[in-house]
Amino acid sequence: MATNPLVGVLALQGDVVEHVAALERAGAQAISVKTPEELARVAGLVIPGGESTTVMKLLDRFGLAQPIVERVRGGMPLWGTCMGMIVTARDVADMKQPTLDLIDITVRRNAFGRQNESAEVELLIPALGRKPFPAVFIRAPWIERVGPSVELLASRDGHGVMVRADNVLGTSFHPELTGDPRVHAYFLSMVEAARAQGKASSAA
Repeated sequence: MATNPLVGVLALQGDVVEHVAALERAGAQAISVKTPEELARVAGLVIPGGESTTVMKLLDRFGLAQPIVERVRGGMPLWGTCMGMIVTARDVADMKQPTLDLIDITVRRNAFGRQNESAEVELLIPALGRKPFPAVFIRAPWIERVGPSVELLASRDGHGVMVRADNVLGTSFHPELTGDPRVHAYFLSMVEAARAQGKASSAA
């Protein structure tokens, strides 16, 4: 009998505990990831919110940047939320900022406003069904360009806020701060599909 997938949450900054809890509610086993050894155990990885330039420096310091890129290019599913989506993007608009370059999008930092302009928006996401999703935007980026290999899954005010390219998922908003498990369940379906195809192999 197959075990539930082991999914990691990058534990350098952000809503780590909230993502771990949400993944477990959606049916996964979940752990915090701070080392290449922990990364090697998981079948999927979530990069939560935080400060993108700081996290890029920490990824290098902890020796995680290259192993993450190698695992994702080998088929491991990755989901970036808010800052995590910035870190995975190809380009950051009007900034020369290093990224992991794992999904062909251009994002703009803090595009929906600063902390005091945070909002919860009823967002239509057809991939999750007809019921709107209560999307929490906090200093959120938006997507200004979507490459030809990228599927736009949701928009807000004419700007992309959820995208997928094969095994990489990105959201501008914070599903871990809601009681709605559907985005986490959607990511777990990506992990399960990759496991079935032998693309998310881990040491666990």
